[in-house]
Amino acid sequence: MDKKNFSTDFTEGNIPRQLIIFAVPLYLSNFLQIVYNMVDMIIVGQVMGKVGLSAVAVGGDVSNFLNFVAMGFSGAGQVIIAQLLGGKKFEELGRFIGNMMSFLFCCGIFLSAIFLFFLEPILKIMNTPPESFSEAFAYATVTIGGMVFIYGYNAISSIMRGLGDSKHPFIFIGIAAALNIFLDIIFVIFLELGAKGAALATVVSQGASFLLCVIFLYWRREELDFKISTTDFFMPNKKLLSKLLKLGLPMAIRSASISTSKLFVNSWINSYGVVVSAFAGVANKINSVSILMSNALTMAGSSMIGQNIGARKFERVTEILKFMFKISLSIAVILSAAIYIFPEEIYSVFTDDEKVLQVGMEFLPIAVMLFFGSACRCPMTALINGSGNYLANFLTALFDGIILRIGLALLFGLTFEMKYFGFWLGDGFAGFTPLVIGTILYFSGKWKK
Repeated sequence: MDKKNFSTDFTEGNIPRQLIIFAVPLYLSNFLQIVYNMVDMIIVGQVMGKVGLSAVAVGGDVSNFLNFVAMGFSGAGQVIIAQLLGGKKFEELGRFIGNMMSFLFCCGIFLSAIFLFFLEPILKIMNTPPESFSEAFAYATVTIGGMVFIYGYNAISSIMRGLGDSKHPFIFIGIAAALNIFLDIIFVIFLELGAKGAALATVVSQGASFLLCVIFLYWRREELDFKISTTDFFMPNKKLLSKLLKLGLPMAIRSASISTSKLFVNSWINSYGVVVSAFAGVANKINSVSILMSNALTMAGSSMIGQNIGARKFERVTEILKFMFKISLSIAVILSAAIYIFPEEIYSVFTDDEKVLQVGMEFLPIAVMLFFGSACRCPMTALINGSGNYLANFLTALFDGIILRIGLALLFGLTFEMKYFGFWLGDGFAGFTPLVIGTILYFSGKWKK
């Protein structure tokens, strides 16, 4: 296998073609990761009804929150790897990759232990409905216990994405998704393990994906554009760790603040009863379709922008952003049309409960807002991440994750007495924050530094 299958030079060539070829496997990988939880929700919802839906929704919210460190620092790692590759600094790559993986592995173990210890009070703070509390506790316990696999997979995937390889992560996550569906059927339907069975299926599948990635990289280690040794994992390099922390900390804070604010919003939504809580889980899965497309473009754009900034080819960055806007807005139009034309058909995939479906009809305008928020957020997040601008990341975390998301949710939900619809509305408006901050960053020219 040639080296070009692992790394791609984005500083030359056709931008639309490169972006699409790189983003499509990332989208498919993200889609299959969404399938993990979506299959859990569909099967559990059909077997256990709204109690099962609520359990997976709430338990999933808590366990997904823990991803903030993995998402933040693996995202930072991807950008740094892309910039090192664009700047042809191959000697630093191996040392940085070893340090990053060890750091994320330790973070995963530490956070899992902390959250397992405080899981019960966390679920109470989340206003988990009494009917679904035990199932939510079981689901969250298993998924948090297997969080180290998520951290490991994120670390290795960020390495591949930073090098411009999006094909192999897709292959591995595809195998894991197929395994997850098979195990869901066995654990939930045949063994009747409920939400706990769905969580077991997810953890085993994630573990398989991580191990496949490790084996693959080891077998193909001679064909990579960097050399890595055992000491790179166990001997911290202050300069490289400082670079990772400087960029990764604001990105992790941004991810954590957004996740925290979503937990806050969802906790209020859960307080309106099991019916609303059940549909909140469905709404999250519908929104995840838009998010996964946005994330795929963001990850692809971040690597491309990172390489071109490293190579000082700023005019290509502008062309990348223009094309990203064209793609993301087109996707938002298609998704909005689909949700308005076929709402009942889409909701019924998850549940046939009439009360839950009625709540779903109120959600339609919010869905459109979320779709366009993802579309506008995607290019500017790629610029913020790809430039490595830690201040822009911190401001995004502050306004998107705390001030606007929580503030607007409380304003609409409580002050204006719009109840759960108001909390959804505030969440939707906050999603446009990166567009504003990214636009200011672009026209300031500071991303070039």
